[in-house]
Amino acid sequence: MADSVDHSGLLPRYLDSLALVERLHRLLLDVIKDEFERLSILDINAVQALLLFNIGDNEVTAGELKSRGYYQGSNVSYNLKKLVENDYMHHARCEIDRRSVRVRLTPRGQKVRHVVADLFLRHADGLVAKGVVDGEALEHINATLKRMERYWSDQIRYIY
Repeated sequence: MADSVDHSGLLPRYLDSLALVERLHRLLLDVIKDEFERLSILDINAVQALLLFNIGDNEVTAGELKSRGYYQGSNVSYNLKKLVENDYMHHARCEIDRRSVRVRLTPRGQKVRHVVADLFLRHADGLVAKGVVDGEALEHINATLKRMERYWSDQIRYIY
């Protein structure tokens, strides 16, 4: 651990933020899972549904999923394989680079994407209606989280 002393109490607040981000992500996946169980869509998990939502109308390579921010997990190959097997996603070899595979949503995948989009819309409306947060507060939260994301990315990029 660093030798610096935290006189401002920043470290406990930073650790609280880290724990909160992790809990929020897990809760998001639980909310998506519950929605799919409610609709009796049981052959797809929340991570896969979120991946379909993030891809949307785009056609991308597996490598682009991470670089574009569509997917942050480590088991992208497994999830893509399952999505193709269950007809949520179509894959084809890239015409230019035959080593590369491009993926896009099938009509069935688009239906899942719309289920997630509708869920998010209901949540956004509910947050405002219940006075939990408004657009200005969300802009402030997002700006702060983007700065943290940039800081962490820089830490990875310039570690050596």
